[in-house]
Amino acid sequence: MYQPTALDTQLLHERASQLDRQLAANRAQTLSDEHLRPLRLQNGLYIQRHAPMLRIAIAYGMLRSSQLRGLAAVARRYDRGYGHLTTRQNMQLNWIALEDVPKALHDLADVGLHGIQSSGNCLRNITADALAGIAPDELFDIRPYAELLRQWSTFHPELSFLPRKFKVALTGSPEDRALVQVHDLAFEALPLRADGAWFRVRVGGGLGRTPILGPVVKDELHWTDLLSYTHAVMRVYNEHGRRDNLTKARIKILVRTLGVEAFAAQVDEAWQTMRHGPDQLHPEDLDRVVQHFVEPDWTKGRAMAALPTDDPAFSRWLSRNRLPHKQPGFAAVLLTVKGAGRAPGDLTSDEMDTVAEVADRFSQGFVRVTHAQNLVLPAVAEADLPELFAVLRPLGLAAPVGGLLGDLVACPGGDYCSLANARSLPVAEDISARYANLDRQEALGPIDLRISGCMNSCGHHHMGQIGILGVDKDGDAFYQVLLGGSTGHGNPAALGKVIGKAFSENEVADAVEAILDEYLEQRQPGESFREALLRLGPAGFAAAAETARKGPALAQDLED
Repeated sequence: MYQPTALDTQLLHERASQLDRQLAANRAQTLSDEHLRPLRLQNGLYIQRHAPMLRIAIAYGMLRSSQLRGLAAVARRYDRGYGHLTTRQNMQLNWIALEDVPKALHDLADVGLHGIQSSGNCLRNITADALAGIAPDELFDIRPYAELLRQWSTFHPELSFLPRKFKVALTGSPEDRALVQVHDLAFEALPLRADGAWFRVRVGGGLGRTPILGPVVKDELHWTDLLSYTHAVMRVYNEHGRRDNLTKARIKILVRTLGVEAFAAQVDEAWQTMRHGPDQLHPEDLDRVVQHFVEPDWTKGRAMAALPTDDPAFSRWLSRNRLPHKQPGFAAVLLTVKGAGRAPGDLTSDEMDTVAEVADRFSQGFVRVTHAQNLVLPAVAEADLPELFAVLRPLGLAAPVGGLLGDLVACPGGDYCSLANARSLPVAEDISARYANLDRQEALGPIDLRISGCMNSCGHHHMGQIGILGVDKDGDAFYQVLLGGSTGHGNPAALGKVIGKAFSENEVADAVEAILDEYLEQRQPGESFREALLRLGPAGFAAAAETARKGPALAQDLED
């Protein structure tokens, strides 16, 4: 992963000091709340339901143990001793005091972390496949290209005041573990050629009120054109994007309004004017970035002599939480930050410190953050897996639920977020408690369940095989249930569809349980939930969910 230089650290401290002055001017009433708002947002500072919230960018999901300790210390010193991992490889602190934010940012700068452009109408934290560089199926490692984009875009003036927020993702594998099709701009690796890396480009994906899978606007783009083509996309967006209507301001609306071909033609026209300008990349640019990457010592791999057969708990954990690895003698290990009694993605400062120690001991100090609110140890020697399991088990981070219902995804919802229409965490807790038994989860097989507290879709509910969306009806919270989403894990990406009328908070977990019971009743031998849904269609599952309703049905269908 990329190691910050002295200049990188200096810039982060300068930005923290700048925000400190802006907050002081606001307190002195020489800078209005209205004018402060875009400035604080571009440093990751929100004003949420109960307190300010600081969002910290974890660039393309990569962390060192020293950075995890830095996050632990900041959460302990300035917040309530825990942080929340988001679905875009960020960490959020939900209770930080306004006056403490610059101090926290200075502390984070010391370990190469920041909140810059993790919110606001700008190009956001660039995300990527959490298994980049280690996945056996990847065509090439996309992280150096993500770093080139990150460095170029972070302080770019033309990308700082866009019509709306703008999210970018990269993937190097045919299996989409970065959800690239629901990003504003996405780069998909193509097979490596003699002249280097090439990408397929998608523009205009996104969830929210109008969920759209991003269409391809360019079939082939050489890596040296990565910045100039991105700049051309942004220039067209800046020129034509709506600034008078918040719900129509995302680039996905512009692409749909102009049409994919017309939009791509405008981008290409703009690109030709700047392609060979200062944004053009050269081999020395890539070399410079690669030289600042520090990777595990891949010569230290050690195969596991024999699989222990006397511990079924270890075998179960290994089958679910050991991830494929392309380096001989190594395994990637999923640490599931989920389970009954824990909000999905929540880690205490003590747990962060402990994971940092575990990473030093078993993964050469490397940690990664996934889009599903989990952590990954990317460099564990296979021979150390039994010992690692023994260490993780009492910490509550060894739940063998990777890919199962217990690995559900949820945003913070109405308990924290001022935008939310409904609470997500109680629903997640209810479902987790009902399916806490691992045998019950295994009987269901792979289930991808995702919960969002509002239309902003931070829980990616459209992408879940089962999705839950909190909606407001005359001041009361209700929940729509969606079926049929897919993140593209070995299957085409798909958006889930709403079934029936919305459920109240005390009904929604019953509805999910009824859907899953219907699946168990109707499935064929070896048939997954997704396969059964495709074969049977949603009607039977919707009818089963309706039978679980406790009170009178909502008077009308709610708009998605």
